[in-house]
Amino acid sequence: MRQVLDRVGDKWTMLVIRELAEQRMRFTELLRSINGISQRMLTRTLRELERDGLVTRQVYAEVPPRVEYEVTPLGLTLLPHVAALADWAVAHRDAIEAHRDEYDADSAVNEPAA
Repeated sequence: MRQVLDRVGDKWTMLVIRELAEQRMRFTELLRSINGISQRMLTRTLRELERDGLVTRQVYAEVPPRVEYEVTPLGLTLLPHVAALADWAVAHRDAIEAHRDEYDADSAVNEPAA
């Protein structure tokens, strides 16, 4: 169970699944559409999603080679949960940021001088 939760709880997994839910995409399209993800992290995330059966990788016999990624039916079952989590994050973002600011301010005041 922990491995499954680690996979679906990963921020890059959620963003990749969300992007691929709209349409099948090539690697470079995904890389451009997900702000902040490195090429290495996208490669790793796609491999893990493919391994878990959440994404398929289709290689076309063309020159130059073309590879596209697509969400599987199993991956599609994640979408309502991804959407719910995204909605929750948007709805509570201001409150969470306010709590973080308050915590950071309190921590700075209460830290002993070095």
